[in-house]
Amino acid sequence: MTFAATAGLAPVLVTQGLRVRRTTPRLPGAAGPSHGSVPGPDPLRLLVVGESTVDGVGARTHEDALTGQLAVALASRLHRGVSWRVAGRTGANARTVRSELLNEACREPADLLVVALGVNDTIELRSPGRYRRDLLALVVAARRALGPVPVLLAGVPPLGAFPALPQPLRLVLGLRGQALDTAAATLAALAGVTYCAVPREVVDPALFAADGFHPGPPGYRLWAETLADAVTRSS
Repeated sequence: MTFAATAGLAPVLVTQGLRVRRTTPRLPGAAGPSHGSVPGPDPLRLLVVGESTVDGVGARTHEDALTGQLAVALASRLHRGVSWRVAGRTGANARTVRSELLNEACREPADLLVVALGVNDTIELRSPGRYRRDLLALVVAARRALGPVPVLLAGVPPLGAFPALPQPLRLVLGLRGQALDTAAATLAALAGVTYCAVPREVVDPALFAADGFHPGPPGYRLWAETLADAVTRSS
């Protein structure tokens, strides 16, 4: 199904989108501090930026969410401590993270930057080219502030498997998300940039939070393990 072919479905998609927005439970971001540490020698300074998954929606605290669990997974693999910080906002896209969150997040040094975006860019119907340009601008701005730090780009979550989305909305957003994900993966051609797809296991319905749209702690743990593996392979 091409993007043009979805035009005839527009009335159905709009109706379904409004219904999903109205009926999906609104879960808060993770509570507690947006920074923490895993004890150990020579701590790695980890900065994670992005959308609601970085904000920790679906988990009680950031320790249970993506960043805290990624820190634990990295500490185990690298045999060193990890000092982590979060700069996430529910509803953010790549452009708003760069323009509204990045400057403050980069005031402190980091040894590794992880970027988790794509769902909101998909829902907002960003083109793959626009998404790639926004991600590239984010990476360039971050490295201008932090220096030539390694960057790990998390893939766009597969919206085609989100339990909260009905068909055909799920199919259409899944296809659009795949196109943005493919565009993001091309940035791995840049020196020091690694791309890591979201594993399909993360979108097992049993691993979602109550809203059917965000991972719960077990889903975040699986995603974090995959990201940590990508870091160790690239280092």
